[in-house]
Amino acid sequence: MLRGVSSPRKPNPARRSERSRQAVLDAARRLVSELGYDKVSIEAIAARAGVGKQTIYRWWPSKGAVIFDSILALSADGESIRLPDTGDLEADLKTVMRATVAEFADPAFEAPVRALTLQVVGDPGLAALYREKLSGPVDEAKKERLRSAQRAGQLAADADLDLVLEVLYAPLYQRWQLRSGALTPEYADRLVEITLRAFAPCA
Repeated sequence: MLRGVSSPRKPNPARRSERSRQAVLDAARRLVSELGYDKVSIEAIAARAGVGKQTIYRWWPSKGAVIFDSILALSADGESIRLPDTGDLEADLKTVMRATVAEFADPAFEAPVRALTLQVVGDPGLAALYREKLSGPVDEAKKERLRSAQRAGQLAADADLDLVLEVLYAPLYQRWQLRSGALTPEYADRLVEITLRAFAPCA
């Protein structure tokens, strides 16, 4: 090799693959927001992302799986899911619920999630994927925070934690799905306060 002359740097396949994967996820999320779930196709996602259709099928088995992962990537940071635990259950839940309300009120998040939610209702395979990769791990993280509150005497020791989560979140999901009211920080706070009163430890 001649001194002072370096050989061309070889492309990194892993880096190129990750760029392609992110391009696919971004394309899927944007298309479902623009067109709605039914009008989005694998071909359209591939064209928008600048990749071949087979590249998508190498990573995902279906359109639903691509769109699901594109939405999951909005909030995924590669770390395990944990809720804040400052020792003050009410403050911690209000932080989480305010963040949830803000997310559902954000058009960039709301449109693709609404489209995906409709598909989950009618697609058992997609519903199973949703439970495995998102709702299951998130619910377990929430319940771990509630168990900590039970140990601290801030929540009834015999409270059914699945029911606690339903009381806390179901009104929010209904308001969002039916567009029946504003999603505000004040609304999030009221849901926390009502839930904690319902499951307060016995005096």
